[in-house]
Amino acid sequence: MQKNDHIKMSPAIVVIGYDRADSLKRLLGSIAEAQYPHDDITLIISLDKSGKADVEQTAKSFIWKHGEKKVVVRPERMGLKKHILTCGNYADEYGSIIMLEDDLYVSPDFYLFSEAALTATSRDPKVGGVSLYNHRFNVFARLPFEAVDDGYDNWYFQFASSWGQAWTKEQWDGFCDWQMSHDGEDLHDPGMPKDVAEWGDSSWLKYAIRYLVDTDKYFLYPRISETTNFADAGVHASGSVTDLQVPMRAVHRGEYIFSTVEQSRARYDAYFENIDLPHPSDLYGLKYRDGVVGKNTQDTFIFSTDRLPYETVDSYGLDLRPIDANILYRTTGRRIFLYDLSQPKKNVKERHGALERYFYPGMNRKKIMNLIREGFGL
Repeated sequence: MQKNDHIKMSPAIVVIGYDRADSLKRLLGSIAEAQYPHDDITLIISLDKSGKADVEQTAKSFIWKHGEKKVVVRPERMGLKKHILTCGNYADEYGSIIMLEDDLYVSPDFYLFSEAALTATSRDPKVGGVSLYNHRFNVFARLPFEAVDDGYDNWYFQFASSWGQAWTKEQWDGFCDWQMSHDGEDLHDPGMPKDVAEWGDSSWLKYAIRYLVDTDKYFLYPRISETTNFADAGVHASGSVTDLQVPMRAVHRGEYIFSTVEQSRARYDAYFENIDLPHPSDLYGLKYRDGVVGKNTQDTFIFSTDRLPYETVDSYGLDLRPIDANILYRTTGRRIFLYDLSQPKKNVKERHGALERYFYPGMNRKKIMNLIREGFGL
C-alpha cells in the first residue's frame, strides 16, 4: 500500500484507572518518559468510581507536557466492560486513540509505533485494530509462543488486545457496532477458543475477539512489544504475576516497516496457530480439546503434536523455533504429525512430554521437584 493512501493519525492517549494509585502512577511515569513527535497530544485519564482519593489525586497531580490533559472521574461505578466501551468512543472525537489500562507499562517509543501503525492500517479493511503488546505466551495452553519472523516490524493475530490497544475511528466503530448487536449472545464458534467464549459477563475482550473471527479481520501486533503487563492484583486478578511480562523495545531507529495482511507470512488464528501453513494446524492441542477439529468440512488435513485418531500421512521433528518453523522447513522426526481427517484410524497415545521439553530447555528433575515443593509449600 502506498503511503499517500494512508490517513495520517495523531491519536489521543486514554488511560483507564479504577482503584490502584500505585499502578496508575507507574504507568503515567512511563508515559511521561516516552518520545512524542509534537506537543499537541491529548491525554485523557478516565477513572471509574472507587471512592479512593489517592487515585484521583495521582491523576490530577500528574504533569503532562505534550498537550491537553483531561481527568474524567465517573460518578457511578461502571465496571471494566462498560468503562472500556465508553472510553473507546473517544476515537470518534479524536480520530484515533491509544487505550492503556493501569497495570501496563509503556516503552519509550510506544506513541511513535502506535501513530505509525494506525496510519499504515487506516484504510485496510482487513485490520480491526492495533496491539501494543506482543504475545510471548499462549495463555490457553500455558506454553510459550512466538510468531514466525517474516522480516517486518509486525505480525497479525485474530485476537484483540487489552494490554495496550490502538484504534482508528473506523476500526472502533466497526467493532462497536458489531458488539452492540451481539451483546449477551452465546459467543461459541469453531474459530474461537472455548476459554474465550466462556469468559464472564464483565469481559469486553471476548466480543472483540469474536468480532475479528466473525468478520475475518486481524489485529496488527508489534514484533517487539511496546507495552508490558504487571498484572497487578485487582478486580480481575487475585495477585500480581510475571507470566505476562515481555521484553519491550528500548530504542527504535528509522522507519517502521509494516506488512499488509495480504503481504504477511506471520498470520495467526485465535488459537495461536499459523494460518499460512500448507494445512490447518493444532500444534498446541487446543482445537482438538475444544472438539472443533474436523468441524470445517473444507479441512481435509491437520497438523498436530498429539496422536489423533486419523491416518498419519507425514511427520516432522520438534527442533526449530518457533514451533511452526518445523513444518515450514520440514524437519525430520515424529513429534508433529499431519493427519488425513477423512481416514479414521486408532493410534497409540504416547506420553513423551516432548512439548514440555521443547518449550522449557534446561528443565530437569531437580528443578521440577523444586517447583512442586514451592507449589505445595513444602
